Parts: sequence; structure tokens; C-alpha cells
Amino acid sequence: MSCFVGTKETAFIYAVTSAGLVHSVTRSCSVGNMTECSCDMNLRHGGSAREGWHWGGCSDDIHYGMSFSRKFLDVPIKNITGKSESGLAAMNLHNNEAGRQAVAKLMSVDCRCHGVSGSCAVKTCWKTMSSFEKVGRLLKEKYENSIQISDRLKKKLRRKEKSQRKIPIGKDDLLYVNKSPNYCVEDQKLGIPGTQGRECNRTSEGPDGCNLLCCGRGYNTHVVRHVERCECKFVWCCYVRCRRCETMTDVHTCK
Repeated sequence: MSCFVGTKETAFIYAVTSAGLVHSVTRSCSVGNMTECSCDMNLRHGGSAREGWHWGGCSDDIHYGMSFSRKFLDVPIKNITGKSESGLAAMNLHNNEAGRQAVAKLMSVDCRCHGVSGSCAVKTCWKTMSSFEKVGRLLKEKYENSIQISDRLKKKLRRKEKSQRKIPIGKDDLLYVNKSPNYCVEDQKLGIPGTQGRECNRTSEGPDGCNLLCCGRGYNTHVVRHVERCECKFVWCCYVRCRRCETMTDVHTCK
């Protein structure tokens, strides 16, 4: 729906999709699942012999993964025409690149030791991507600190707040145009179910916690009785004998 276009959530979706494509394609290259690419051969003959290490192994060819992502995701957006959509198109392109930059930023160097009795006289090193979980956490931080921009595109993207326009926008920043709707309150027209009646965790500080999920409205607590078979044993011959166990559990739901 149009109300969700250009929001912080849209920004995150574009970024995480782009990052996921880079991560998946690059990993497929490294393990030999694609004929068009393999390891990053540019690093094979580099290194520092004096310091006792050299490039080797199979470095993740993130350059190929990023190039593939740009062709697959960016080209369709660049084909969008119309003044009313140009600002959103630029925003989506930027967020695609922010996702790719997140994967590149978290690249690390792994090494393997060689030498007599594990002396590590020489090390073979290669570049590898971080887990996608780490990439996701970084993008979540970027989402929480995303920047609102003007929907009017003038040569380049610029911040919505005029007082902050001198602050540069980084390649890895997530950008949005429109403020998000209120997800806490039910809105059938927008397809938003709200959080009233949702079960929450009273002790959690995360997204499932009652403080966050209930949007400050508080929560109700009621006791739920569970009855189940337990302590089952096989009796020769030939049936299973079980006890009937009851438990009482506190359930919390948002007001």
C-alpha cells in the first residue's frame, strides 16, 4: 500500500534483500556452485613474506557478489520514470547499496598456521564474509538510526531537516522519505492488526517484551491451565501407561 512506500521499514527491506543477495551469491562462488565465478584470484599472489604470511586459500569474491546485486536489483529501479517517483527510486537505490556496504564492512581475515610442530612460522590468510546474522544486526542498527530525506530530488539526496543538511549522508546509512504508520493501533484500511491482545513476555527487554509490544498501554495477566499426558511408560505387553499432569501458567496479553 502507498502508506508503506518510502518508510523506514521499506528501507530495511531493500537493504537486507540486497545484502542477502550479495552474501548468497558470494558464498555460492566460493563453494563452487556457480560456473561464472569462484574465489577472489586477485589476492592469490599478495602478502608479506617478511612478516611470515601470504594470501592463499579461497577468499570470498565479494566484488562479484556486489556487481551481481547491482545488476539484478538496481537496473529495474533505474528504469523507473516520472518526477513523482524519482526521489523514491534514489532512496531505494541508496538503501540497496547500504545493504551491500554492510556485507563489505564486516569482511574479515582468516589465517591458517604452517610450520614444524605448529610453530606458525608461516600463515596463509584469506578474506571471508561474516555470518549473515552479524550483517542483519548491523542493518538493524542502521534501521534504528535511519535518516529522513526530502522527497524532492535536487541533484543529490538531502536530509529532510534543513538544519541538518550540512551533515553528509554516508553510503551505509539507511534513508526513508515517509514516516511509518502507527503499527500499535489497529487500522483495517491499511491492514495493520495492531498489538491489542497480543501475547507478550513480561521479563523480556526485546521486541517480544510487554513494554515494547504493548506500546506503553500495559498488559493483562491471566492464568492458563494445561493438561497433558506425562511420565509415560511402556507396559509389557503391550500398552503405554501415562499420568495426567496439570500445570498453571501466567499468560500476559497487551491491553
